[in-house]
Amino acid sequence: MTAVACTVTDGIAHIELNRPEAANGIDMALATGLREAVEAARDDDAVRVVLLTGAGKRFCGGGDIAGFVDEEDPSYLQRLAEEAGAAVIALEDLAKPVVVAVQGAVAGGGLGLMLGGDLVVAQEGTKFVFAYPAIGLTPDCGVSYLLPRAIGQQRALAFALSGRPLSAQDAQAQGLVAEVVEDAGARAREIATALAKGAAGAFGDSRRLLRASWTRDRATSAADESQTLSSRGQGEEARALFAQFLGR
Repeated sequence: MTAVACTVTDGIAHIELNRPEAANGIDMALATGLREAVEAARDDDAVRVVLLTGAGKRFCGGGDIAGFVDEEDPSYLQRLAEEAGAAVIALEDLAKPVVVAVQGAVAGGGLGLMLGGDLVVAQEGTKFVFAYPAIGLTPDCGVSYLLPRAIGQQRALAFALSGRPLSAQDAQAQGLVAEVVEDAGARAREIATALAKGAAGAFGDSRRLLRASWTRDRATSAADESQTLSSRGQGEEARALFAQFLGR
């Protein structure tokens, strides 16, 4: 059984974390498999949208702690953090929209995998846990970068230092997830299908511009906006939608 499964159907690359027996804990196989699956989706012109899910009862319980303890190589933890971080960056850098469905629990590095996506749908009853200090560790998978941008610095610090989990409703109220529903997988698939049928290229470039704005000055952001708008305006996708809008 592979640690990450990926299928492409109707323009949707469904990437699934596939270690349900270990709460989809992040080990090297899962980190590498996720990065490779995202890179394949990036390079596949048939893929218009990415759907990220986790098999089993939990989306992702964070790092595979048993693997940390049993590994004799002192460089393993750093190498794992670097590989998992690269997978999240690959998700962030996609010029294609990413929908994420989470259920059960999202903890530690799982928060980073989730926040690498754009629209997060949480199943009722899901718990969100910072988790790192409970085992004497600090954030990886981009959590220290992505979390305060998602919910604000004060909320992020309170979440990180208190040890208190967030309910699905709390997570939605704080801006960590977009929706809370009874069946996250079905709702996320519905959203991904709608995006795949729409202007997926424009959606992808929009998500890229919004994400890039955190690390750019105003002038650079404006220049990229103008260039991207011009380029898209000359493309087939926009031209077809222009004609539709104008009734031609």
